[in-house]
Amino acid sequence: MKQQSFIYGTFVLLAASLLNRIIGFTYQIFLIRLIRPEGIGLLNMIYPIYVMILVMASAGVPVAISKMVAEEVARHNWRGANRIFNICFTFLILSSAVFTLLCLLCVPHLLKYVFPNPKVCNIFLSLLPGIIIVSLCSAFRGYYQGLQQMKPTAVTQVLEQLVRVAAGLTLATLLLPRGIEYAAVGAATGVIIGEIAGLAAIVTIHFQKRPHFPAGLLSAPDEPLLRSLGRIFNLAVPVTLTRFVATSLLSIDAVLIPYRLQASGLQLVEATSVFGQFVGIAESLLFVPGIITISMATALIPAVSDAVALKNIALVHARCEEAIRITLLAGLPSAVILMSLAEELCGLIFGYPEAGASLRILALGGPFLYLQQTSTGILQGLGEAFRPFRNLIFASFFKITGIYYLTGLNHLGIRGTALALVAGYLVTALLNLYDIRRLTRLKPNWHNNLIKPLIAAIGMGPTVLLSKNSLYGYTGSEAAATTGALFSGIACYILLLFLTGGIKIYDLQRLRAAFNAKTNV
Repeated sequence: MKQQSFIYGTFVLLAASLLNRIIGFTYQIFLIRLIRPEGIGLLNMIYPIYVMILVMASAGVPVAISKMVAEEVARHNWRGANRIFNICFTFLILSSAVFTLLCLLCVPHLLKYVFPNPKVCNIFLSLLPGIIIVSLCSAFRGYYQGLQQMKPTAVTQVLEQLVRVAAGLTLATLLLPRGIEYAAVGAATGVIIGEIAGLAAIVTIHFQKRPHFPAGLLSAPDEPLLRSLGRIFNLAVPVTLTRFVATSLLSIDAVLIPYRLQASGLQLVEATSVFGQFVGIAESLLFVPGIITISMATALIPAVSDAVALKNIALVHARCEEAIRITLLAGLPSAVILMSLAEELCGLIFGYPEAGASLRILALGGPFLYLQQTSTGILQGLGEAFRPFRNLIFASFFKITGIYYLTGLNHLGIRGTALALVAGYLVTALLNLYDIRRLTRLKPNWHNNLIKPLIAAIGMGPTVLLSKNSLYGYTGSEAAATTGALFSGIACYILLLFLTGGIKIYDLQRLRAAFNAKTNV
């Protein structure tokens, strides 16, 4: 059984994530123009609650599958890897069914005490089938990620996104004459149809191309069931707590931000619209570079687990430092571009340039957000999933306090929300990096990993602004000026990286070799 290399696995997920981001961006553009920021605000008031229920139903088990399957494969215990998957899959069937039933029974209480707007009730009901569907699909994806085979995850994610977009836009358009609320229900139903397609695809892949392990190694004795369950939940519980807290905080944000926007002087409809612009436009653009870090974090869990299981500290250090370096190489120029072209990007892509005011502030925290994602994957791969949870809890006090006080100021409003989120990203990233250093004794080469990319990113800033102004004066087209400024900035950044030694020819040769060498024994 051959495993994909860490770099190649990251590239596979990166390519799928990039395609998904393009599809999702196109979907977001049409959806915002179709149901307007008010409809996006309604969707985002309920979606974090739905995700929180998904987290509780899956209980962090998919991450445990990925890590533990990787450990068993590293020891050549193929029977143990399959057994872990079967135990976890059975648990997910039971837990997701229980949570779906509980949600149906609790809808009246949720409507009375939890939902910020009664219009979101139908949206919530339309999302409930996804609890079982997503839980089962995540089990298969975790299994193949543990085998460091990222293609099944990548293929099914792309298919899921395509179906979701097509179904969501079709249903939203058909239901729009009945009102924004029903159009939002159509978009939510499209999510479920996409998830059904993703599950059907990965089940088909599993039964057609199920891995065949060496027969002579299938006789390894099974460990006791209780011990297996203990290992599973030793990792799954802190992962669940981390994700539960994260989604709970998003749910708090979804209620608190509109409330504090009203305190700053906005009316309910206006507050809902501004909230929709913030989460649907500004945050969407901020998360675009995350396609690299999220893909890398997913690939890091089994890659680091594999190195730890083999007690290869040098390999652990190499993979951690490589991940941090790639994160900063992508994150720093992304922040400069988002700050320099905030209004232009929000206006040209979504039609709401006023969202650029909050995006410019959010961009300051972009590199810390991306480091937070990467470092969380490293800590989970090290088997220390509780540490990101603890760090997230600590950072949340800064964020929630900031949202409450800063958003309520009439001269800040939604920009105060952006400042609060930046503080949360900063604190979480620094605490995660501190934990990685304590656990692994890793001492990254910050001169190469941070200083050189930072110099190149700062140097590209004037190029972006000068190009934008010059091209607009020459063409009179904001679209042409923004596009030209974007490409000239990227070209300037790459050139400065070569001049400062931030990237060498050797790095490009390694990336090409990693991409061409699809498997690494």
